[in-house]
Amino acid sequence: MIVGLRGVLIKKEPTVVHLEVQGVVYEVFVSLNTGAQLGGMGKSEIFLHTTHVIREDSENLYGFATEEEKRLFDRLIRLSGVGPKVALAICSTFKPSEFVEVVRQKSVAKLKKVPGIGPKSAQRILMELGEFELQTSGVVNEAASQAAKALESLGFKKEQIQKVLAQCEATDTAELVKEALKKMQKI
Repeated sequence: MIVGLRGVLIKKEPTVVHLEVQGVVYEVFVSLNTGAQLGGMGKSEIFLHTTHVIREDSENLYGFATEEEKRLFDRLIRLSGVGPKVALAICSTFKPSEFVEVVRQKSVAKLKKVPGIGPKSAQRILMELGEFELQTSGVVNEAASQAAKALESLGFKKEQIQKVLAQCEATDTAELVKEALKKMQKI
């Protein structure tokens, strides 16, 4: 599995780049957001976080400037009916933090703006992502994930945990658990 590439950009289009890594040129599909963050061709080395998707009829690399965008893509392609093209279109339309807000607001109208997503697909995606935990920071995401597991082991329901953690301001696991427990006592 190829999870990252460091090399020199030798070709750049809005959604496809060619990256030369020690004499081997890789074709990597990128979101519009990642494409905009990449420098010019032939300049200094760049690094892309990648997801290697192997299908019956193809093998493709998808690259991302940030780990958050890669996590978003990886989460999206696990949903039923969402393939790499639709996931990449979502990553091109929204930054990870913006997509978190779309999911929190359950905004079908905003999600329908993504090419290839109609009203039914938008509703299904939002429903399946009801438990979506992506945060804008990997550290916060990890802390929230660990805090959620800790609270779940104490017998709280996932829905209740997610609602409470969304209201918490702490950034480390221990503080998140303490803050969440105080909020749950008030419910």
